Amino acid sequence: MESQEMINIIKASPNYHKVGMILCHNGVVRGFSRSGEKVGAVEVQADYKMLDELIKKAKARPGIVEVLVEINEGVLKVGEDIMRVCVGGDIRPNVFPVLEELVNGIKSEVLKKEEEIS
Repeated sequence: MESQEMINIIKASPNYHKVGMILCHNGVVRGFSRSGEKVGAVEVQADYKMLDELIKKAKARPGIVEVLVEINEGVLKVGEDIMRVCVGGDIRPNVFPVLEELVNGIKSEVLKKEEEIS
């Protein structure tokens, strides 16, 4: 699903009248590891039970109307999308922290990534 499709789903929500902003994150495979080595691809696996728990916690936060996450699993090449996250909510002080915490939680608790160094 593309980010615009996710935004459209949020806009179609019966609670959309409560939304003042929608934030999206699109994580992609970088061409270099954090240590500077050249990356050819990344193998990605996801723990969907943990993802469901993180989404549930995010949706329970004040001002949050909708949270959508898509993860691409398998062997992904440089430039390909790893995950998309969209959070719709009322105001910046409520929405920005939820997006950041959710993305960080997904990266640390949901995703298992193995870089193929080339």
